Amino acid sequence: MFLSVFDMFKVGVGPSSSHTIGPMVAAARFLDHLRAQPFTVEGVRASLHGSLAFTGVGHATDRAVILGLAGFRADDYDAEKAETEFARIAAEKTVQPEGLGTLRFHPKEDLIFDYGPALTGHANGLILAGTDGQGDILTQITYYSIGGGFVLTEAELSAGKDTDDGPAVPFPFHNAAQMLEMARKSGKSIAAMKRTNELSRISPQTLDQGLTRIWEVMNNCIERGLTTEGTLPGGLSVRRRAKGIYDALMAERGMNLTAPHTINDYMSTYAMAVNEENAAGGQVVTAPTNGAAGVVPATIRYWLDHMPGATASKVPEFLLTAAAIGGLIKFNASISGAECGCQAEVGSAAAMAAAGLAAVMDGTPEQIENAAEIALEHHLGMTCDPVKGLVQVPCIERNGLGAIKAVSAASLALRGDGQHLVSLDVAVETMRQTGVDMSEKYKETALGGLAVNVPNC
Repeated sequence: MFLSVFDMFKVGVGPSSSHTIGPMVAAARFLDHLRAQPFTVEGVRASLHGSLAFTGVGHATDRAVILGLAGFRADDYDAEKAETEFARIAAEKTVQPEGLGTLRFHPKEDLIFDYGPALTGHANGLILAGTDGQGDILTQITYYSIGGGFVLTEAELSAGKDTDDGPAVPFPFHNAAQMLEMARKSGKSIAAMKRTNELSRISPQTLDQGLTRIWEVMNNCIERGLTTEGTLPGGLSVRRRAKGIYDALMAERGMNLTAPHTINDYMSTYAMAVNEENAAGGQVVTAPTNGAAGVVPATIRYWLDHMPGATASKVPEFLLTAAAIGGLIKFNASISGAECGCQAEVGSAAAMAAAGLAAVMDGTPEQIENAAEIALEHHLGMTCDPVKGLVQVPCIERNGLGAIKAVSAASLALRGDGQHLVSLDVAVETMRQTGVDMSEKYKETALGGLAVNVPNC
């Protein structure tokens, strides 16, 4: 099993990796499919199913599909151009993807929210179709957005394509036990093994440049969040808070007024800055998802800004370690809130961040695995119940608490020798089982929990 660090950390746009980035990826793939056909399509249609329907408006899924069918991509998204094109599509009721000419698409008629039972493959399903001049379907494909911006067709999912089918990598660990055994035998760190695996597929320059860009986008996102005020879109009138809190923290420095626990406010503010940007549709990095995008960068920023001896040169080690842990969780359980609740999103992010922090603090592979386990274990059972289907409440603050847990987990693990009762593999499997047992109304449908107990209109 191999998932690249750039599969776990993708540059995209908010507010959701599964509900925004995934549908844009699916639309791009469908356009490629249409370009390869011997016949000519004259229109396109889309239908959203399961969680994509129930929380699609709050997660901007409709907008993502429309812009995706117009040819926009999440990794090089131009917000100003998108806004102009979105308005044109609404007025002219056509999309104009490159190489396919002008296609009929009426946003209110050709984009359907199906609130019936979810499709059988995954809670996040969408069907894209190409039509002829009479509106008859010439071709259609079912896609599943399985979390973190990963997308599979129905055929790929049935064929088990959610695994790597490329050439073998030097360290093919499928679970944490194998990872630790390979580390012991090779004498390499988790990050070193992950780097070796990456270099079996890409050049050192590509890897290093990619890791540099990932942190740059993460840190820029924090900076935007720390300097931007206002109210988030969506109708809940949620105020941005990160800037105000950060300004207050800066004002308190050197005044001997700061309590020791104030460090938690810094961690929370860094994470909230990211997730406020995400909620506003800004550029973020899936880590491993958009809804949990604040935990890893907040933990890195905490380490760089507040820990003696921290150096930006070790950020790649943090990211590689975190990606290795995230890959294990995705492969053996899920990183999708629609599949396993928020334990799969913020819980996974906290495990990744805890592992990364333990690594750059010179933890052994055993201590790193312990850090990831502690962080994940104490998110087990966490539901995904976004108010009004928006990635705002409780998501923004939840990332802050996830970062705090990640730092605490790493610290506890580094106080020990790596020996512990509950393994990361057990925690991951428990998370998977808990997700299977969890009621659908607590899995990103906005039909339970805070979503129905907080007035949102």
